[in-house]
Amino acid sequence: MLSPKRKTVLLFSGLLLAIIVTLLISLNMGTMPIAPIDVWKTMIGQGTDQNQLVLFDFRLPRMVIALLIGAGMAISGAILQGVTHNELADPGILGINSGAGFAVVLFMYLTQGSTTSHVFVLPLAALAGATVAAILIYLISWKNGISPIRLILVGIGINAAFSALIIVYQLKMDPDNFTQATIWLSGNIAGTDWTYTLALLPWVLILLPITFYKAGTLDALHLGDETAQGLGTHVERERMFLLFIAVALAGASVAVGGAIAFLGLVIPHLARKLVGARHKHMLVISALLGALLLLVADTIGRNILAPSEIPVGLIVSLIGGCYFIYLLMKT
Repeated sequence: MLSPKRKTVLLFSGLLLAIIVTLLISLNMGTMPIAPIDVWKTMIGQGTDQNQLVLFDFRLPRMVIALLIGAGMAISGAILQGVTHNELADPGILGINSGAGFAVVLFMYLTQGSTTSHVFVLPLAALAGATVAAILIYLISWKNGISPIRLILVGIGINAAFSALIIVYQLKMDPDNFTQATIWLSGNIAGTDWTYTLALLPWVLILLPITFYKAGTLDALHLGDETAQGLGTHVERERMFLLFIAVALAGASVAVGGAIAFLGLVIPHLARKLVGARHKHMLVISALLGALLLLVADTIGRNILAPSEIPVGLIVSLIGGCYFIYLLMKT
């Protein structure tokens, strides 16, 4: 029987290979198919101007964004499930996504124009909205401590409240901005470019390593507050810090890719089934699984009804919803 470390290494290698293969397939496919040999020539600078435009300006940026958002949302969900001792915790269910989404929709309403020129401001606006949602959830849930069931129920209520506010401000928008906001809220990375990638990249590159470093703390918190305190963990301080990381990852991801549901819920479940509950192994596999799932979903969404596109959030919801029903049936 394989040790957890060896199993993690094998899964890491397999997932990394799967991501590379999916990237190569996705580069070839689209409204304008490009043969593998032409993709290779373009990548080394010997392709046509048209192929360079398609690959470097349209396909590669959204693939990188899919990888970043997938990893960020999966890690956010894993953190929330660890600190709340609840495997149903997820940025979408708890209302963090809707809080971030409301902040972005409010920003779009106030600016009444394209968000492209404000792309670096969007993650900050989303972080503010997600933070407000998280603070409300935490304060309302607190009653001589945090009850996992109470946290989920309060989160569902906050989610409903922010979703209603989103609809209110959408109805105040002009038709063009209303359509833009609706498509974005469904979970959409079409039309993104390297500017969006640069806006999201620092958040993921900084916060993911910090989370991996805190894997031992998440293990302690997952055992319960009393056990964690006995192990020398400053429970509330560490919980607040980790919650901030989860909120920041979710907020930045929502700002660029919209409210993609189920990703932060399903991926940690799958990672735990594959490598166990130790966060040292589970977090790494969660990041790769989330990146792979969103990349596959984007490839399907771009090609299944080409030249039309299905928002990536709908594909993820379909896959994640089916897997979650399967989990419930097996439990």
